[in-house]
Amino acid sequence: MSTTVGAGSIPLDDDEAAGTSTTGIDELAPRDDFGARASAGRAARARAPRRSHAGWTPPAGRPDPVALLEEQAGTRVPELVPIRYARMARTPFDFFRGAALIMAADLATTPVSGITTQICGDAHLSNFGVFASPERDLVFDINDFDETLPGPWEWDVKRLAASLEVAGRHRGFAVEDRRRIVLTAVAAYRNQMRRSARERVLEAWYDRLDADEIRVRLRREQEANRVDKAQVRRAEAALAKSRKRDSLRAFSKLVSIEGGRMRIIADPPLIVPVEDLVEAGLEGEEIERTIRGILRGYRSTLRLPRHPVDEFEYVHMARKVVGVGSVGTRAWIVLLRGRGDDDPLILQAKEAEASVLERFLPPSRYEQHGERVVQGQRLMQAASDLFLGWQRVTGVDGVERDFYIRQLHDWKGSADIERQQPAGAAMYAGACGETLARAHARAGDRVAIAEYLGGSDRFDRAILAFAGDYADQNDRDFAAFTAAIESGRLPVAERF
Repeated sequence: MSTTVGAGSIPLDDDEAAGTSTTGIDELAPRDDFGARASAGRAARARAPRRSHAGWTPPAGRPDPVALLEEQAGTRVPELVPIRYARMARTPFDFFRGAALIMAADLATTPVSGITTQICGDAHLSNFGVFASPERDLVFDINDFDETLPGPWEWDVKRLAASLEVAGRHRGFAVEDRRRIVLTAVAAYRNQMRRSARERVLEAWYDRLDADEIRVRLRREQEANRVDKAQVRRAEAALAKSRKRDSLRAFSKLVSIEGGRMRIIADPPLIVPVEDLVEAGLEGEEIERTIRGILRGYRSTLRLPRHPVDEFEYVHMARKVVGVGSVGTRAWIVLLRGRGDDDPLILQAKEAEASVLERFLPPSRYEQHGERVVQGQRLMQAASDLFLGWQRVTGVDGVERDFYIRQLHDWKGSADIERQQPAGAAMYAGACGETLARAHARAGDRVAIAEYLGGSDRFDRAILAFAGDYADQNDRDFAAFTAAIESGRLPVAERF
């Protein structure tokens, strides 16, 4: 039998056509009963057939996307909100990056299997990249967890697939190229999840994608004439460049010596040293005392009983505008010194607000949103930053806020979508898909998800249909957003 959904007719498997079980996965499948977990995954197809994920049609009464962005702005630094809007207005893909709340509201209306895992919540293609593990290996993984929360694994897959379609349109890729890129990502997710489900327990938990494996794949693609030498050279150069993006490089770009003392260089409004800030009518030195409190308190949330941060002393700090969707949240860069000025460390203390998913899912188990971010990251990533921790403080305005702390740069790099060609984009999409699967496999029930997905490409094609339709929705939302800017409803910054 078949049912028409969204952009196409997706045939049903026999097991999808039968049964109406709604029993929750956790009730059916203790973690040590692998057979029950597999059965639960197959039973989930009755609740949400794989073809039910195809296509997207906005429901009646869909919230105004511009109003959702205005609502978010209510908790952000007012003078930074126009920078956020200006960055989102650059392209439909930049808008998509900042529209996590809008898409979360939309995903909440879509079918789900009932199998939950820890999800990223904002799994678009630019939130993947390479960075250093504590063992000083270069690994590829998810690198943004501001929205992480337990939820439907399908939401992450759909956001990733839609981001690939939106980015492909922005780059002017042909329809068939975009189709191949999206299908590559979803197939990589499905195949990796099935591999993880078959692996021994510790193999599934320790599995990761590192730089050496990426190089092997690049050469294999070149030998098969799927990518040319120039693309391989660019990718290998990007990996090499990532190894140089550490605290010393950040130091050379962000810090100068003034009167014999290290100081973060002002670049307003994007970087504003603490002494130049006035917030809630109070001077920068009071803000500085607040951040010093964050650093003292956050030490207890680090994993090691003795930690290298203990050997660094505070020097200076500044407010820094970061990202696209995060613009307007409070983010600080903090300069520390070890044995001397040639031994610097730059940390980032970033405000953690409630996840955009929390209005649609059960609230976080963690009282502090900084802890929510950190614990989600530690669970989903193959290797996490040694300096990753959290703290809650009362600001100079008397408002309690949550922060998480990490290194500003540690061999960090991400794809430059403006230079990607279709073949390279497909390879990158595959890496994102399998990396997302590894994260979900660690954080959720990989056996149940694998059984739900099955061995065919039925789910892949359903998500392809969703990605195309949702990219159309993103285009419509981007048009409404830019119209709101042109009408004066939304303010934009000239420098962003």
